Amino acid sequence: MPSPTPHEALIYLMVITSASDRDMTDVELARIGDVVRSWPVFEDFKQDRLVPVAQACQKLLHEKDGLEGVLAQVAEALPERLRDTAYAAAFEVAAVDLEMRMEEVRVLQLIRRQLDLDTLTVAAIGRAAKARLRTLT
Repeated sequence: MPSPTPHEALIYLMVITSASDRDMTDVELARIGDVVRSWPVFEDFKQDRLVPVAQACQKLLHEKDGLEGVLAQVAEALPERLRDTAYAAAFEVAAVDLEMRMEEVRVLQLIRRQLDLDTLTVAAIGRAAKARLRTLT
């Protein structure tokens, strides 16, 4: 299978994060759609490709190299300047339901290690997402 494009790599990380606990909730799937529709990095992505890209990711996860193979492909496909954006997209999906399961935490750790993100960047992304998603009640 050919290497993913940067858009596909970003989507792969969101799918991996959502699927990490084996329960891709409607809220998480909706957030993936929201990110693809509203983030500037996706402005030239054809949104009708979202489902096929997500399905391709799921197929790759079931291949021999599994999660590690997908993460390696993602790291190769993403330019350095998009690595923090990629982590932010994955974190968005993990945090959207306002509870972070251990499986999601573990996948986020693997992503930040594979993308070689520093601690301050990771902390800033996490704090910003939590602040953005907070409700009054």
